[in-house]
Amino acid sequence: MDQTQEPSQGRSFVLGLQHLLAMYSGAVAVPILIGNALHFNSEQLTYLISIDIFMCGLATLLQLLRNRYFGIGLPVVLGCAIQAVAPLEMIGQKYSIGTMYGSIIVAGGFVFLIAGVFSKIKRLFPPVVTGTLITTIGLTLIPVGIQNLGGGSATAKDFGDPKNLLVGCVTILVIVALQAFAKGFIASISILIGLIVGTLLAACLGMVSLTPVSEAAWLHFPQFFYFGLPKFEWSSSLTMMIIALVSMVESTGVFFALGDLLGKDITEDDLKRGYRAEGLAQIFGGLFNTFPYTTFSQNVGLLQLSGIRSKRPIYWTAGLLMAMGLLPKVGALVTIIPTAVLGGAMVVMFSSISVQGIKMLLKVDFSDNHNLLIVAISLGLGLGVSVYPTIFQALPSELQLFLENGIVIASISSVLLNLIFKGKKGLDEK
Repeated sequence: MDQTQEPSQGRSFVLGLQHLLAMYSGAVAVPILIGNALHFNSEQLTYLISIDIFMCGLATLLQLLRNRYFGIGLPVVLGCAIQAVAPLEMIGQKYSIGTMYGSIIVAGGFVFLIAGVFSKIKRLFPPVVTGTLITTIGLTLIPVGIQNLGGGSATAKDFGDPKNLLVGCVTILVIVALQAFAKGFIASISILIGLIVGTLLAACLGMVSLTPVSEAAWLHFPQFFYFGLPKFEWSSSLTMMIIALVSMVESTGVFFALGDLLGKDITEDDLKRGYRAEGLAQIFGGLFNTFPYTTFSQNVGLLQLSGIRSKRPIYWTAGLLMAMGLLPKVGALVTIIPTAVLGGAMVVMFSSISVQGIKMLLKVDFSDNHNLLIVAISLGLGLGVSVYPTIFQALPSELQLFLENGIVIASISSVLLNLIFKGKKGLDEK
């Protein structure tokens, strides 16, 4: 299939479902982690997961619907910001659930208001910086895929169980075989087929349970302030504003990665609208008592593998997410996919992101030792911090929130080194 053509609605539906499956586990992980940490009962947790999925769809729609005020208009999928889990748990436990949601609303407003100023950073991201950042995003995500392939928790007794390794590796093999030998639409949905085959194999091995489906409700509607009215406390709001800045840096890398895939120059205006859409999504997250939302990087790897550059499948993704949020029993169907199967697909997608970054770096002039140092030092710092984020444990907690993210460290390092070595000349490189 010509990737420049608009896929039919039927094919778009299948491609949209593939995008949904790629991001679903990451999206539901946040409400499960926070709900358990704050001791929500089963009814509260059911609401949290269902409406969170609904909000993922709404947030994605806000980003797709480009207008003069917000929406980057690229094929992006939004989900919960995983870096917000620890701070939100801390705020909820130390203060209250209302304070937690108040801080999310404030952070969303902060993102919306500074979007125009923050978009000026485009000049700080020439190819050597952007390529380094995208490579780092992929490399720091690969361990997550490997961990899931092993079963999820590295401390669990069944981590690395032969069953997990088998279904995960079969998922990878199916995806690779389809990419290598299939053509057109079948090749573009290789991730989806890999997940289905992996899940069927896991079912034969007794690894799939339909209990979540039978226990889920049929219908659920979102409500404003389900857990109570928001409360506002300055230190909690400041904490979530820092987390929002981290998410904006990550999203910047994703936007540039998408621009490279689509052959589109990402302008300051594009960035501004993209940030504003994320700010609005965070505000709605606070109002509906869910979470902050940010652009998911794993779906960039899926775009690379499918070869489909159209927004039409992502509209289906947004619609399906919203429908699943209203129909918990349908949404629960996705949860039966074993973690190891998802891990196999993640390894392929995250590795693809790294390769995309490397392809961008191949266009950089490495006869210039400055470029070599920018890439080497920034990759080293980004990956090192991802492996040992506790290196900053002696610093104030506010700084830790910002610095323990390897992608942020790689961004700061590459931008600063580029400015130090090249000055204004480095800002004008294409």
